[in-house]
Amino acid sequence: MSLSSRIRYVLLLGLLMVILAGCGTDIAHPPPIGPESTGIWDKFFVYPLSWLIKESALLLGGSFGLGILVATILIRTLTLPLNVKQIKSSKAMQVIQPELQKIRDKYKNDPQRVQQETMLLFQKNNINPLAGCLPLLVQMPILIAFYNAIIRTSEIREQSFLWMQLGEKDPFFILPVLAALTTFLQQKMMGSAMQNNPQMQMMLYMMPIMILVISMTLPSALALYWVYGNIYMIIQTYFLYKDNRTTQKSPKGGASK
Repeated sequence: MSLSSRIRYVLLLGLLMVILAGCGTDIAHPPPIGPESTGIWDKFFVYPLSWLIKESALLLGGSFGLGILVATILIRTLTLPLNVKQIKSSKAMQVIQPELQKIRDKYKNDPQRVQQETMLLFQKNNINPLAGCLPLLVQMPILIAFYNAIIRTSEIREQSFLWMQLGEKDPFFILPVLAALTTFLQQKMMGSAMQNNPQMQMMLYMMPIMILVISMTLPSALALYWVYGNIYMIIQTYFLYKDNRTTQKSPKGGASK
């Protein structure tokens, strides 16, 4: 994901926090969600998530924490093609970084020419700079629907899992810290080729801090979904970047033989 994409990510996360906080303060007694709910949003987004979590929990001995895990795995698997496209775009961006730097150095006094040459380079290498935004655009409505499913489903909202009540904030802030740490680890795995960029280093720390703040203000169930999703992405990124690590190690291995 490019620097501009990461900045947009942080801004959208901040906007999401405002939206979700607003949902919590404006609806003191949220209307329940169920099969009789009407409207496109409730019927096709919120209720299916509520139903999926409840049915999964029922199959797993009544554990709604595990029900959220099942929902997370299913959602992440359905959005896997977009995430794969994002990671492929990120890998391609890493490959052309030296050429991008040459363009910036050559036309450092002509920003418009830098932009033109950069777009030509993207076209030449079949790179879509907006590919990194697609998973984010999909995840935003899912997060908002997840929030609604939690606060409008009493079975989820009133259940406990481990040390927390799913409809309340984590009293010990363990989940927010885990959400921030797993976000940092995931970014570190995806952005290893851009560590020399000070701005990228700044974003590497800003995003986990933003996640930490957001998770501290939202129900534990949503923070749990975030942690589960990050772990899924870490595993996914590990395997999708496996070829890169093998390629980087092979010259040394070849030299040693």
